Amino acid sequence: MKRNLAYALIVMLVAVASCSFTNKSFETDDKDKLLLDLITYVLERGHYQPKAINDDFSVNVFEGFLDILDPTKRYFLESDIQEFEKYKFQIDDQIKNTDISFFDIVYQRLLKRMEDAKVIYKEVLEEPFDYNVDETIEINYDGQGYVDSRKELKERWRKQLKYATLGTYDSKLEFNKESNTGNIDGSKSEDGTKAFADEKASSKPLTPTEAEKAARDLTKSTLDDYFDFVDDLERKDWFVQYLNTIVEVFDPHTFYFAPDDKEKFDTSMSGKFEGIGARLQKKKDQTKIVEIISGGPVWRDQQLEVGDEILKVGQNGETPVDIVGMRLDDAIKFIKGPKGTRVDLTVKKVDGSMVVISLTRDVVELEESYAKSATIIKGSQKYGLINLPKFYVDFEDYNERNAATDVAQEVERLKEAGAEGLILDLRDNGGGSLKTVVEMAGLFIKDGPIVQVRSTDKKPEVYNDKDERIQWDGPLVILVNELSASASEILAAAMQDYKRGVVIGSKQTFGKGTVQNVIPLENIVRSNEHGDLGAIKLTTQKFYRINGGSTQLEGVKSDVVVPDRYSYIDLGERDQENPLTWDKISPAEFTPWDGYIDYESTIASSTKRMDQNSQIKLIEENAQWIKKAQDETVVSLKYADYKKGLEADKEKAKYFKTISDYDSHLTFESLKYEKELFTQDSILREKRDRWHKDLAKDVYVEEAVNVLEDLKMNNIKNSKLASVKG
Repeated sequence: MKRNLAYALIVMLVAVASCSFTNKSFETDDKDKLLLDLITYVLERGHYQPKAINDDFSVNVFEGFLDILDPTKRYFLESDIQEFEKYKFQIDDQIKNTDISFFDIVYQRLLKRMEDAKVIYKEVLEEPFDYNVDETIEINYDGQGYVDSRKELKERWRKQLKYATLGTYDSKLEFNKESNTGNIDGSKSEDGTKAFADEKASSKPLTPTEAEKAARDLTKSTLDDYFDFVDDLERKDWFVQYLNTIVEVFDPHTFYFAPDDKEKFDTSMSGKFEGIGARLQKKKDQTKIVEIISGGPVWRDQQLEVGDEILKVGQNGETPVDIVGMRLDDAIKFIKGPKGTRVDLTVKKVDGSMVVISLTRDVVELEESYAKSATIIKGSQKYGLINLPKFYVDFEDYNERNAATDVAQEVERLKEAGAEGLILDLRDNGGGSLKTVVEMAGLFIKDGPIVQVRSTDKKPEVYNDKDERIQWDGPLVILVNELSASASEILAAAMQDYKRGVVIGSKQTFGKGTVQNVIPLENIVRSNEHGDLGAIKLTTQKFYRINGGSTQLEGVKSDVVVPDRYSYIDLGERDQENPLTWDKISPAEFTPWDGYIDYESTIASSTKRMDQNSQIKLIEENAQWIKKAQDETVVSLKYADYKKGLEADKEKAKYFKTISDYDSHLTFESLKYEKELFTQDSILREKRDRWHKDLAKDVYVEEAVNVLEDLKMNNIKNSKLASVKG
């Protein structure tokens, strides 16, 4: 989970690559060895805190690579591990000598074991599961060893697949009850289980034997799809995993991007790409449309729909290429292309008809990546809320759309709409561009330092807001949670240190206090016959608050601490593998905001309200229940026991259902410009309506409004600035 979370949080602080390296001759024509040599070279010379590549390092790579390839211990045998053991203390020497023997032997053995697994899972799923047998499974695989024989391996597969199938078996039986009560329209039953589409047309209930077989068949289909995906992977895909096992020993945010991954990363940071505006998914040999992106070419053309299958792709009238059976990534390369170019798609429609549809590619903006705002009406008062999912930027052209300019624009719109206080929602915001956060913080203060950044063995550099204009001088609240990381922490920390805003949220934020640079590897080699070599996202700096403390590991501690569903789950930087340590430097000189009369008493009042809030107490109880469930790693495979536990969970879920039934009695509305867009974009209207309904149930937003109300009514005054030492 920790490793997956590290991957999921790749949208972190990224600055323009500024590391310089002495010229070195890379004397190999083997691309894998060249990549290993390049990456090692960059890590040793450019990382903020380089690690010694020694035996301890070797052990970390050895264990990490096997863990990522076989986390559930159902491919390799103990004899394989014993054979690999001879490399356990040699990988450091192999890295230094640009030797990839360890990778080669593990990769070849993995392919063999996966072929064996294809036979094993089919054998297992040919036999019915007996859900009356009293047996359990341990689902925490970290402490389990590898098995010695194929017989034991098959037994491990049997238990794991029985566990995977158990929930589906129960759903099939539950559908019988829905059928008998007439609830077969595909709607959700009382416990939220959706009736299966292939069964809803039939009123004949399934027997337990039929339900078991149907569940087993579905599990087999899922595994067939998985191994189809694995078969599409190439050697280079597995080697990227090996390279990232090496770089992650340095810290959890250093990461190697293969060329395609670098493009996806840039897209995630900019929130836009050039193409047709549809998300695709591979099912068997089919490439199907699973989502149409609002505002893109497909959406405007209105000829394609979700479920349509793309068979062939042609370029501007040229002979089309058949993409049936092609890897999804390769198919996408044919479909995407520069703005203004034409693509011809041969499509099998949902209704079975065949058509050729020509589209002109365009810039597609991922609307959900961008800042959005709403007005909040409470009685006769009006406030504003800006939700920022990430600190996005176009690294090719900063003057293109970015988080700082978008938030500035939303602030102006909210001011024009009459907002008397502002909430900036940074919950789940994993970070982004350092430059945008510095500019954004400048919207709320006159001028001064925002963050301190230090490179290895160098004096910290202070990043300042130099613009004396204050775009928003009214009450300000920042919402955060455990997943607010990196740039989010810089902004929240700066507003807290200036006493400019009140931070409401988790006990502490994620705790990522490091800065990464993205370095294209082809920029380092003199000559290269292999084309694009990808890039490395390298930790090169740490950042510090203007009060001198690092946010690394400790994060930002909220002024008003409120629990949420993540409160007891291991999510922060401190729970990652190989994080850098916390430290402190001298504070910067800064001028605190002098616009609030009783800043501390407002925080105290909010804390008191939250301590007495029944909704918050319920959320706290729910968080503890989630943690308890997560810690239970031994699961019964006997249906009667499983069902008993399920019923208990269902009753508990009903108890916690009132969390989502909460009503703050606040009214949320889109701004005028967005309402005008609704006439042409019904999808956008639906998204905003859903968002507003969620906000109305959000007790954290409700309390943020209460704090804004306190600041506005009791606490605001003309700003009197007195220079102090922070």
